[in-house]
This record gives sequence, C-alpha cells and structure tokens, in this order.
Amino acid sequence: MSASAIRALFAVASRPEIVSFAGGNPAVEALDFEAVEDVVRQVIRDAGATALQYGVGQGRPELREHLVTVMGAEGITAHADELIVTAGGQQALELVASCFVDPGDIVIAEGPTYVGGIGALASCQADVRHVAMDDHGMQVDQLEDLLAELQREGRRAKYIYTIPNHQNPGGVSLSVERRHRLAELADAYDVMVLEDNPYGLLDFAGKVYPSIRELIPDRTIYVGTVSKTFAPGVRTGWIAAPAPVRDKLVLLREAADLCPSSLTQMVVETWFATQPWREQIDSFRDVYREKAEAMLRALDEEMPPGVSWTRPSGAFYIWMTVPAGIDTDDLAAKAIGRRVAFVPGRGFYADGSGGDRLRLCYSQPSPERIREGVTRFGELLYDELALVRAVYGTHGAPEPRARPADPAPSRGQEPG
Repeated sequence: MSASAIRALFAVASRPEIVSFAGGNPAVEALDFEAVEDVVRQVIRDAGATALQYGVGQGRPELREHLVTVMGAEGITAHADELIVTAGGQQALELVASCFVDPGDIVIAEGPTYVGGIGALASCQADVRHVAMDDHGMQVDQLEDLLAELQREGRRAKYIYTIPNHQNPGGVSLSVERRHRLAELADAYDVMVLEDNPYGLLDFAGKVYPSIRELIPDRTIYVGTVSKTFAPGVRTGWIAAPAPVRDKLVLLREAADLCPSSLTQMVVETWFATQPWREQIDSFRDVYREKAEAMLRALDEEMPPGVSWTRPSGAFYIWMTVPAGIDTDDLAAKAIGRRVAFVPGRGFYADGSGGDRLRLCYSQPSPERIREGVTRFGELLYDELALVRAVYGTHGAPEPRARPADPAPSRGQEPG
C-alpha cells in the first residue's frame, strides 16, 4: 500500500496563502447549520440512549428506508432489505473488494479512476485493468475487446468498477447508449458491475441518468453516500446488493467494525425525515455550478496553447492534459511555490500512467479565489512551456510514457 497523492498534499494545500484545487471537499458551508444543530439536538433529546448505543451490522432499518427514497430521486428502485449502511462510500468500496478479490484477480476500471477505488483494490492485491475514457465516459468498445481477450485466455474479471455520473477525476458522465451497452456486455460475459454513484444528484441542470442497477439489478452492486449531498463528516454511505452478496457483505461489515455509528445514522435519518433535503441539494448544485463556470472562464482566458481540459456538467472536477515535456508530479511541487495546488494524474491510475494529466477541483475556493489560483497556475504553465522549448526546441519535447487515453477534449469543447 502507498500513500494517497491527495492526502500528501493536504498538509501544504491547507495553508491559507495557497489556493487549493486539490482535495474534493464538499462545500459544507452551503448547509443550513441551524437546521443541522436542530437535528442533532432532536436526536439526543428524543432518542439519546439509542443513539449512543451499539446498533445492528446492516444499519438501522429506518435509515435504510430513507436511503431508498434518496435512490428513488434518481429513478433507482431498491428495497431497504437490500441495503447495508457503511462508514461512507470508501468503506463500501473496501468491503466489496474484500468480498470478491483474491490476490491477482482482475478488476476492470475506468482510466483514470477514483484514488480511493484504486486503494481499496490495491489492499486486496487486485490486477487492475484500465479502460480508456473520452467525453462520453468509458469507451465500451475497448471494454468489449478486453472482456473478449480475457475470455480467450480462460480468465474473467471479478467485476467492472465504474463511476458513471460526473466521474472523479474525469468530470464526464457515461452516455445513455454506453450504459445500455455496458449492461449488455456484463450479461454476455457474466461479470458483476460495481456502480459508484456519489455525484448523481449534482448535475448542474438537474438531469438524471439511467442507473446501471436499473438495467441489470441482479448483476449490479450499487454504492451511495451522503458525503456529497449532506455532509462527509457523518461518514454514512451504503451498498445495495443482490441478496447472496448482501449477506456476505454484512458479515464483512460486522467483522470490520461491528456496526455503523448509531448516532450519525440517526442524525442522517432525522435529516431526511424532517428537513427539505431536496432543496438543500439544489443549493449545493447552484454553488458548484457557479464555481465551475468561474473556473472554466478563467481557464479559457489564462491557459497557454496546447493545454486541454474537460468541461463538467455536474459535481466538482476538471481533468486537464498538459503538453509533452511537462511532468505533472514535478509541476505539482512547483505549483506549491506559486501558492496553488492540484493533484497530479498518476494517482488516478493503477499502472503509473497519467504523467501529463492532472485534476482540478473547484468545490472549496470562492469564485474570486478560483480566478486567482487559475491565474497563478497559468503563469506557471507559460513558464514551464518556455523552459521546454528552450531545452528541447519546438519539436523535440519527449513524449510521456505509454498510457491509456482518457477524457481530454480539445480546448473549449463541450462534452457529450
């Protein structure tokens, strides 16, 4: 196991003089804190003895009923008995990996993909095979080629890991056509799908995409979290899984930490029962839309030629490609000196690819600070390109090592 590139940045990126585009922290300042205080007081006042006691490993039935309603907001059908409450989405990914993966087993994932997903698979010594992405998400034609190749070798992936909505770090969503094709391929090759959906309710236009679970419910393990739609500090996520898988995951859940926190479960449960949570999500959506627009305007104005990036339609992230000759690991260290932070691309691949890629997250800084940070970053990139030209000439910059393609549309291009 190795340290997360994002966590390693936190110590310096949290300094007040640095504009941080690094960690994907939700904008909890947009919450109604008085309402949160009222909910916590209500839980302690009305059910303190229960809230401070052990609970059951699968999670409170009352909370699971509310989480079914949250899934229903995206058109996803589920029953409370199918759900397991976890300590955030990250524990859900760890439990699924522990359930399915033995050392050397193959798991297919988008390239790039979430660093926590890679970490969960690394802890089980999985053989992660990446499938490239473009503006429309995972390239399912390449997925089909990989599945066919594995079949010829007499091997089969344990599951396909996908973040179909406003992907982290790519910032793009899987097209409807490709969702249907992914479901067909999973059926044809007898492979499970792990659908990780932290961001589905954060589409800037309120658009809802069809869930993989709705297409192949008996073959999909669904992971949700309230970290992006309420608060990450309550550490509450969930898994919705077919009964045979659910039973194994409950055993793993109980072995990991016995039971989820009764207190935080009841806070989340009471939040959904008593508060206008849909309106709160609308508020989050408006905040992120404003910040995304501020960053995209600044990038259009400040970035040098040869730099490209995705244009998100929801959530937090922009995925950038820099010209050949610039290594984003080195660039990240220099950026700290310019008082701006981002996450270099290699952390989002299991195979060390992505040396010319990086992730920008706009969820935390104000629009004014976003403009300031992008200006600093643009000045750094201009200086780096001048250095590359001075050393290698206009045509001699080295190409990065081989890597999968991923979402990096041409400058200013809108995603599909």
